[in-house]
Amino acid sequence: MMRSPRWTSVAVRTPDGAIAAFTEARVSPLVRYRWLRLPVLRGVIVLYEALAIGIRALLRSAGVAAGANQPLTPRQVGGMVAGGLGLAVGLFFVLPAVLIRLVDRYMGDVYTLNLAEGALRVAVLVSYLAVIGRVPDMARVFAYHGAEHKAVNAYEAGASLGVGPVRTFSRYHLRCGTSFVLVVMIVAIIVFSFLGRPPLPLRIVSRVAVIPFVAGISYEVIRAGGRHRWLRPLMQPGLWLQRLTTREPDDRQVEVAVRALREVVEREGQIPSFIMSA
Repeated sequence: MMRSPRWTSVAVRTPDGAIAAFTEARVSPLVRYRWLRLPVLRGVIVLYEALAIGIRALLRSAGVAAGANQPLTPRQVGGMVAGGLGLAVGLFFVLPAVLIRLVDRYMGDVYTLNLAEGALRVAVLVSYLAVIGRVPDMARVFAYHGAEHKAVNAYEAGASLGVGPVRTFSRYHLRCGTSFVLVVMIVAIIVFSFLGRPPLPLRIVSRVAVIPFVAGISYEVIRAGGRHRWLRPLMQPGLWLQRLTTREPDDRQVEVAVRALREVVEREGQIPSFIMSA
């Protein structure tokens, strides 16, 4: 029997201008297995689930826009997640480790070395986001990202989920995945400092091996930042980075984000009727 299902919804603007919503119930492994809720470990599970849901949503949106409506198999989703993780690890962890090796002998100690590698890692991330944000299709994705944040901010503030009210809210959100990625970069600097100064092959292997641990710690930091106001200033750099991963959406994009959110909150029964009014 399905216990405590959570709902996910993807809303898509179809070629004829209508909005199609795909909503489904799912039970997280965190619900099925209590031991997965241990601090740090739960962050790894949440990260995988977020990647799987996000990739499935993007591909389904692309399919609807192209006139296809064929759901992805678990194997296809798993392959996409693995490919995305492989690209991220290679670009943001392996590449900086290889490049910093060129100046290794000029670094006085392991802490200076890891700080320089971390700065390079952040620079690669910011450059990557700045470049892909100039691609028209990605700019549209980032606008929908901004619309999603506006809708969630409106919901959390208890505002009406109409296009007009939602547009007045910020396109930035404290618990965004962008903030999570930046926290991962910062936490990695600290964790990698305990790995010493091994040869390049071992350095790469060791960094890749502890990424799940780094991600788990980063999740706990983001979680704490959302609950405790005194930690909010530490989350500010993540909000700044969202200037690259969000755009101000138009009304049609906000309408799509609102539709997806309504699909979820109506099924979970977590919203008063007055909030649903336009």
